[in-house]
Amino acid sequence: MTYQLLLGDYAYSSWSLRGWLLFEKFGLSRVQTMVDFSDKSVGEQLAQFAPARTVPTMVTPEGAVVSDSLAIGEELASRHPDAGLWPTDPKARATARSLAAEMHSGFMALRSDCPMNLRLSYQDAAPSDAVRADLARLETIWSHARSTCAPTGPWLCGDFSVADAMFAPVAARIAGYNLPVGPDAKSYVAAHLADPAFRRWRAMGMVHGATLPWYAKDFTTRPWPGPEPMAATAVETGTPENANCPYSGKPSTHFLQLDGRTFGMCNAFCRDKTVADPSAWPAFVAML
Repeated sequence: MTYQLLLGDYAYSSWSLRGWLLFEKFGLSRVQTMVDFSDKSVGEQLAQFAPARTVPTMVTPEGAVVSDSLAIGEELASRHPDAGLWPTDPKARATARSLAAEMHSGFMALRSDCPMNLRLSYQDAAPSDAVRADLARLETIWSHARSTCAPTGPWLCGDFSVADAMFAPVAARIAGYNLPVGPDAKSYVAAHLADPAFRRWRAMGMVHGATLPWYAKDFTTRPWPGPEPMAATAVETGTPENANCPYSGKPSTHFLQLDGRTFGMCNAFCRDKTVADPSAWPAFVAML
């Protein structure tokens, strides 16, 4: 028996992104169930998993219901001590925990004014003074983490940790609303946008579910500032190079073309998430 992970909309659910990354980045197996955000009845859809009423929610193999991203991270770290969810160095681990907790309980202006929307990016979102104050605080704690932990890579406290999972949707907000931050913060945001796991989540958000108008803002849009995807196209017919879907192993029934080559997937979602960002999917890249 494995974990069950209940998630909201890929494009809009910032907390679901955090919960998903805690499994995806650390190679932890789960069975996923998506909650429909379009009818706004998340609590009702989770009724069979009481007392959960928000996403993400994790159900452990023993049946415990854990419906909080930070609690999910702590519980997974306890159950999988060798997975690396927290840094092993005590000073780095303490720093990462402090940052994750502050993200969990703070930055209300940024959350309220700039809801995550991975389908759009804006040229100028005219951030309020309260949002600017949140951005200044983010730069302070991110800079402190990197100077304290001296990581050699792009993440805050060493290797990717729970703290970075907590800040992934913040990076998405800064990118999506083109919020003003300094060079070091921009580099940290860029690391999230380029991370293959983040790109897989966003690719699914581009093609799964309806566009929800209540997340849109009345600002001029611009292209998404992350890495530009390879140019792939969904096609109705074709003779694929692969007989079976690279994700499920089922027969290829839906097709895409890339660089004059045709590949097959087992359903429209597998095809469309690949078209959205082909190089984000290791199983597909292996066929190239």
